[in-house]
Amino acid sequence: MSEPTRASPSLFTRLARGVYRHWKAVLGGGAVLLALAVWGLLQGGHLTTGTIEGIESSRAEALARGAAAGSNDQTLAVIFHHDAWTADDPRFSQAVASVLERVARLPEVEAVVSPVGAPEAFRARFVAATGHDLLALVRLKGGEREATAAFPTVRAALEDPRLETTLTGKVAFLHALNTLLEHDLLRAELLSFPLALLVLLWVFRTVVAAMLPLVVGGLAVLCGVAGVLLLSRYTNMAQYTLNVVSLIGLGVAIDYSLFIVSRFRSELADGLTTEQALERTLDTAGRAVAFSGLAVTVGLGGLLFFRGSYLSAMGLGGALVVAFAVLFALTVLPALLSWLGPRVNRGRLPFARVERRGGLWHALATWVMRHPWWVLLPTLTLLLAMGLPFRRLELAATDITALPRGTEARQGAQTLARLFPREAATRVLVAVEFPSGNPLTPERAGALFDASRRFASLPGVVGVESAVDLGPGMDRATVQRMAGAPPQALPAELQAARAAYLTGNVAVLQVLTSFAPSSREARELVRTLREERSVGDGRFVVGGQTATDVDAAAFVKQHTPAAVGFVMGMTCVVLFVLLRSVLLPLKALLMNLLSLAGSFGALVWIFQEGHLQGLLRFEPGPIEPSLPILLFCALFGLSMDYEVLLLSRIREEWLRTGDNTHAVAEGLERTGGLITSAAAIMVAVFAAFSLASVVVVKAMGLGMAIAVALDATLVRVLIVPSMMRLMGDLNWWGPGHSGRARARMKQREVVP
Repeated sequence: MSEPTRASPSLFTRLARGVYRHWKAVLGGGAVLLALAVWGLLQGGHLTTGTIEGIESSRAEALARGAAAGSNDQTLAVIFHHDAWTADDPRFSQAVASVLERVARLPEVEAVVSPVGAPEAFRARFVAATGHDLLALVRLKGGEREATAAFPTVRAALEDPRLETTLTGKVAFLHALNTLLEHDLLRAELLSFPLALLVLLWVFRTVVAAMLPLVVGGLAVLCGVAGVLLLSRYTNMAQYTLNVVSLIGLGVAIDYSLFIVSRFRSELADGLTTEQALERTLDTAGRAVAFSGLAVTVGLGGLLFFRGSYLSAMGLGGALVVAFAVLFALTVLPALLSWLGPRVNRGRLPFARVERRGGLWHALATWVMRHPWWVLLPTLTLLLAMGLPFRRLELAATDITALPRGTEARQGAQTLARLFPREAATRVLVAVEFPSGNPLTPERAGALFDASRRFASLPGVVGVESAVDLGPGMDRATVQRMAGAPPQALPAELQAARAAYLTGNVAVLQVLTSFAPSSREARELVRTLREERSVGDGRFVVGGQTATDVDAAAFVKQHTPAAVGFVMGMTCVVLFVLLRSVLLPLKALLMNLLSLAGSFGALVWIFQEGHLQGLLRFEPGPIEPSLPILLFCALFGLSMDYEVLLLSRIREEWLRTGDNTHAVAEGLERTGGLITSAAAIMVAVFAAFSLASVVVVKAMGLGMAIAVALDATLVRVLIVPSMMRLMGDLNWWGPGHSGRARARMKQREVVP
């Protein structure tokens, strides 16, 4: 009988040989990428808050942009206070006037409105009942990005030793949010690296091996963040994209490195040389890392379906950092292992133990194989019960309540609501566009007056501000008569009102409501306003914060089916290529959905319904609209890490023996400890982000930590093995699992 032909080396074997022979060049290339990343970080970027193009609220903001009262997004509310001076004291007025004159001269400032020197009727709006507080409005030039960048300069110019000054408004909120996000990112990284190191030391019991994943993780995050900053110069990148990139990049890079270093040490322990161990490692664990990275990239690729929004750019940034994690895990890490060889085990710790067969994972694997139904049914029930709160999900964009109570912007909002309730009321923007010409002809003024009164009669509305709401007691006929009068014949206050609420062929109305911006009642008010669009021969669109919440939720809902279908479909394809099985990819999808359901239910239970708010220090409220789909796309891919590792090892054993029950038990025994260790690292990294000050980052970190913990314990260690035990040889139904496939496996001498 002739000797069987040896199979040609795989791609990963050839990669291992190339890295082993040229490890110095590979490390040199890594150093060049590191230098470029540092250079990119020093160049900085142009990060913004999350925006969505093409939604109705954005169109309303664009139509009203030319009107002074069209939008409050670039307007700062400034409250001046003095304990002794009153509003009638000339010293108070002079001090405020001198500050505002200085501010008005700044190139970043477009206009200043204050009670100083204003008519008495107007002045009353901006003087608090306390008599010791004055309100001024400072409108900044440019869009949101430019106004936020100008905030520190304007804030410094508003300081005066004689006065106590408090600022609030969207610009102040965004500046505080960006500052907190930067602080949260730095704190999370400072916490996550030591936590990850502790887990790695516990897993490897040697200092050298434990440090290697941190090196790869640091490289991946640095390059990923630098890439995001570079992309932010060409596309809209939200500020907390950096947090997402660091969160995902650090977790996957350390996990991938853990898989490779563990397999390399195992192969060395079996007596292989450094080169042989590296070849075997990349042909097994390296293959799993490549497919895991592809699965995570596919998951994040689902965010590209949300084109025109910051979610699309966030998916691009996340995919970039995962690509760097895979690149460094398959090149720089093997180069370091080639250099170290057996020295990877140096720095053995006093509590090091000798690895041996048997023990906890052998006992667990044996028990699961003997009692699959007793494992499967209770675990499934628990996960489904955890997911039930997700049915009560409510969505709303991040608002000022996301800031800690001690921040100036939030304290200013509370002070504004207490002293100037009308100015602090929730505002719904209505922009009426007429076909052409003057938006305030007598006929159109009458239609605007009717619309204003219709809006004012809606539940929760406390007032309407517009060019036809010029004072109490004015009827429709008076408004029409004044609309027909020459502008120069009108009083100064009415001329100012026209300038504030009219721009081109657009008339602007501000509908004031007592409802909180993110409340269900405010969202219902927006929907009611949109039921009847006509105002004379014009039509209107609705904007403002609440309308943006409604539109963002609708945008996410509209694009979610395509994104979810893409992620699930492509994940099936990736797993099919890896496993050559028809049923295992479908089972993997079901397992991912189970772990996600538990995580989403926990998010609603904690952050929306307020459980654990004392422990986690946050204010409960609706969930950020982008958070569920962001978590779905990120976690769907991350869950594949453990699925690919577990199933790859089970498949190796099945191809070797053809015994499904033995293969499942052996795969669980060999990978169970590694999966839970890798999950412990990810949970430590994600938990560091759950300590953030900003609620959306806190929710993201905790949600991902819960999902990974559930996935690595209940799902991969209990549900997956028990289901595979019950499915038997049906697990391997598909092309590539014939006797010849097992023969090829034996020829390549791939051992577990």
